[in-house]
Amino acid sequence: MKVTIIYDNTVHEEGLEADWGFSCLVEAENTPKILFDTGSDGKILLENMEKLKIDPASINEVFLSHPHYDHVGGLQEFLRKNSEVKIHTTPSFYNLKNLETNNITGATKIHENIFSTGELDGIEQSMGVVTGKGIVLIVGCSHPYMGHILKKAKKFGKIYAIIGGMHGFSEFRLFKDLELICPTHCTQHKEKLKRLYPNKYIDGGAGRIIEI
Repeated sequence: MKVTIIYDNTVHEEGLEADWGFSCLVEAENTPKILFDTGSDGKILLENMEKLKIDPASINEVFLSHPHYDHVGGLQEFLRKNSEVKIHTTPSFYNLKNLETNNITGATKIHENIFSTGELDGIEQSMGVVTGKGIVLIVGCSHPYMGHILKKAKKFGKIYAIIGGMHGFSEFRLFKDLELICPTHCTQHKEKLKRLYPNKYIDGGAGRIIEI
């Protein structure tokens, strides 16, 4: 599988634009292409996609973690380029009432090797991809308690990696059994994670491609 970070607070590939928010493209075997979140600004999202040679029309589905602007702000601009995508949301998405969405109410498989944790702590869902190495867990901001996110994801198998925003997460021991840690966006303790897990940690940033 491959995860391409399109939108992040930092830049990994020169020429892309950084901005507050998160979005990544998830490509897995025998699975539709899924855009996870859409960042804050649709113009930046689409420009970064163009520079990364990602065609919006090639994307089949959009998975939205939670309704904060820095994760859904680019959605309308994206839909002007591709209005045929299936959109996965949860009950918290009061601001998308004018769109037809797949409203996920609990932990569930979306595809054979893709699942949602369901909305946890009344705010956010995370997405998991089942691979031969284990689950690659993609998180938007980790507003729910990280222990809850990991516990729900573990129902689908062993967690191999976590990618995404982690806000003030500081119970670092929860990551001791993971093999890959890529904190992005709002993560406050990147340097601490890097010191604790130097062999597992990789920097994020717009343009970072992670292949597993």
